[in-house]
Formats: sequence, C-alpha cells, structure tokens
Amino acid sequence: MPQLNEQHILLVHPLGYQSEAAQQDISRRANIMPPLGLASMAAYLNAAGFVCRILDCYAHPDADQRLRELLRDFRPFLLGISCTTASFHDGVRLTQLAKVETPGIQVVFGGPHVSALQDKVIEFSPLIDGAVIGEGEQTLLELAKRGGEASEKIPGLVWRDANGKSVNNGYRQQQIVLDDLPFPAYELLEGYPQTYSLPIFNYPKTPNTSCLSSRGCPYQCSYCDRSVFRRTFRFNSADYLYRHLTYLKERFGIRHINFYDDQFTFHRDRVEEFCRLMIDKPLGMTFNCAVRANHVDRDLLKQMKAAGCWMVSLGIESGDAELLAQHRQNVDLDHLGETIRIIKGCGIRVKGLMMMGLPGETEASIRRSMDYFLSLPIDDMNLAKFTPFPGSPLYKEIHQHGSFDEDWPKMDCMHFQFIPDGMDKEVLEKLFIEFYKQHFKRPRILAGYVAMLWKSPDSWLRFIASSGQFLRFAFSNKRYGK
Repeated sequence: MPQLNEQHILLVHPLGYQSEAAQQDISRRANIMPPLGLASMAAYLNAAGFVCRILDCYAHPDADQRLRELLRDFRPFLLGISCTTASFHDGVRLTQLAKVETPGIQVVFGGPHVSALQDKVIEFSPLIDGAVIGEGEQTLLELAKRGGEASEKIPGLVWRDANGKSVNNGYRQQQIVLDDLPFPAYELLEGYPQTYSLPIFNYPKTPNTSCLSSRGCPYQCSYCDRSVFRRTFRFNSADYLYRHLTYLKERFGIRHINFYDDQFTFHRDRVEEFCRLMIDKPLGMTFNCAVRANHVDRDLLKQMKAAGCWMVSLGIESGDAELLAQHRQNVDLDHLGETIRIIKGCGIRVKGLMMMGLPGETEASIRRSMDYFLSLPIDDMNLAKFTPFPGSPLYKEIHQHGSFDEDWPKMDCMHFQFIPDGMDKEVLEKLFIEFYKQHFKRPRILAGYVAMLWKSPDSWLRFIASSGQFLRFAFSNKRYGK
C-alpha cells in the first residue's frame, strides 16, 4: 500500500445524515453555505507549505465514494473534520471509513460541538486521535508540523496519551490577527461559487456567496454557543474587507455577499470606513449583514444603503419581553421595532430571526411573539426551533426547564428536541406552522415576493424548480431525510 504523504492534509465537512435523503432535504436546497472555516484553515496551511484539499459533503452528498477516492489518490497523513452537533455522528462514521481505507492516518476533529465538549469528544470514540478547541489555524498547523503527533506543547489540542486517557492542553492564549490571514481558499471548494447558494429571496444577483469579516460576539445570550471564540470579538479592517470583496469579484465574479458575522456593525468606525470605500470605489456588489438594534441608527443605515446593503437580519427571537429578558441582555422591543421601521425607511429589506420553544415559553408567549412580529414591516423570516446546544449557557441546566431528548443528529434547530415545562410537542408544532402561515399569507408579504420577479429573478427560478418541496414544507413543516 502506498505511503501517506506527509505534506497532504484533507479537511472534511460532514453531511450529517444519509446521502440518499439529501436531494429531498428542503433546507439544504434552500441554502448551501460554503464551509468558510475549513476554507480559511486550508489557506493558512497552504501558505505554510502544506497541500490541502477540502471535501464538502453537505454540498456534494455522494460523500463516501468521494472520500475513498481522495484517500486513495491524495494519500493525506492528516484528516481534519469540522462538526456541528448534528453532523458529529456522521463525522465519526467518515473517520471509520478513513481508518479502514488509509491505515495510519491521523484524525482530528474541530468545530463548535468539539470546542463545547472537549475531552468528551476523545472519550466518545477511540477512532478520534485529537480535537482542536477554539480557533483552529495555529493549532492544526503545529500539529501538522509534527506529522500529526500530539503533544502537550500544542495549545488548543485535546488528545489521547499512551494510556488512552484524554489530555486537554487548554485554549490558546494568543489569538490570530485576522488581517494577517490569507483569504480563504475558496478555489478548493468543488464547484464554487455555483454549487453554493444563499436562501431564496435573500439576494438580488448571482453569483453570490457568504463571507466572514469578524470572529466572536461580546454578548452572552443564554441560547448561543460561544465555545469556539468565547466572548472575544475581533474583526478585519475596512481595507482588508474591501480587498477581500475585490478578490471575490475579480476571481469568481461574485456580485452579492452575505456577511455571516454575528454582529457586523458592532465596531461602527470600521463599518463607516468600509462603506466609504464601497461608495468611493464601487465594486458593483451588494451585501447582507446581521445587526443588533443598538448598533445601528439612521445615519449609519443610510450610509450602508449607499454602499450596497440590500438586506439586514435582526435577531428578535421572541416578541414576549418578559420571556426574552430571561435569555438576552438589553431587551427593548419598542426600540427594536422602531429600528426595524428605520431600516425599511432607508430602503433596506429586513429579515427577522425568531425562535420558538425557549425555556419559559408558553402558548401565550408564542401568540404575543406572533402579534409583535406581524405588527412590524418585516419582509422575510427565519423561525428556528430552540435547541440547547452544548456550549450554550442553558445546556448545563436545561433539564430543570423541561424535557430534553439529546439526540445529536436531530439537534439542528429543525426539530423540537426540547419541550418547555407546561408545553407539549404537538402544540409547539401546530403553533410553528401557524406562525409561518400567518407571515406568508399577508398581502404585503405576497406583493413583496411578486416584486422579486425583477428584484431577484434567480430566486424565483429556484423556487419554481423546487416548488413542490417548498410548498410541502411551508404547509406541513416536515424536514425530509432527518
């Protein structure tokens, strides 16, 4: 058998469920986002002299055959698998396949699920050789330079010693300066950018893609996993960000960007400088971003609109102030509502991010959320089913607030795995569907989607191509293949 190549590293993004079901999964059809973390990791390792390949099983569900071919032809000595909670089991399954196909390969896991559980990941399966916690670039590079051999000298690594016991080296103390990073290796993503797509009606033009311009979030909402970057917040400079977009435009023809940052406008000065660059030296690109109501105002929003901002997402979560105050800081629904009206007044689309089933939720609180949400000029919505992820503040105490079925493959915000005290699953499912119907059946919303015929024609083409699945999802809320 050919030897493993000590310069070759394979990075994998698992699918998370059976590949034959992927083509019927409406959530996957609606949104396939590039694995930005792996693309950044690959660029960093390549710059240090290694040769990386990326296998994105979510974008290409025939993962097993693709993995076998890569292992045979590429012969990587190190396999890195980035996992969410829902995709962790699939990652372990791919690890088993890799160990059979290429004996001697070292397998290291990373991602939010891994940073949250740390030693438990190593203990879960003897097939896993190591786990990267926190920011991964430097840790994985140091591990690669040692030929995949773990050591107590590598911060950010959890590994198994000669006695089979897990050793946790703890988080790295020194964090990467984001402007020092090369642009992500998008070219290693097969079919990029055409393979990837933002949610329908969330963009005006194609090709489009997602991009990260910061890491972390300074807030500590009860439902958010902050185990990778913890409570730090770092960001690329406006100049780096402008050069990044210029690269995406010139290399891949990208015309619209979704900034996948938790809080794009948290540092106002850099957003203002970025907008000035986009206005003074236009790239012909538009963008979406997520904001928090207390970090935008009319002047900034006007500047963002002039720079190409097409849509803004806000995490509302609940329209019940008493419930929301239990889970996040600085709750002011009146201010939030006024901010949404200002955003609309500036000519920017608004997407409201809602959550159902938080601890303390009742049918009354859900109906208050509906009333609040429907009173606002919001164009689009994303309603998630609350999931207590490992790494979130609520996770450790979740059993005190209701019943929790910790079935990792179903912990994807598309299933009610947690049922609050006093509620039952059937009622939650019924209200979930009712919420979506109440939003989409309104004349103003329907008129807005008609307007997308000329504002986002590609969205309509995608909708028509999958109309049967979209409509079944809208009216039955069944997720295929899960």
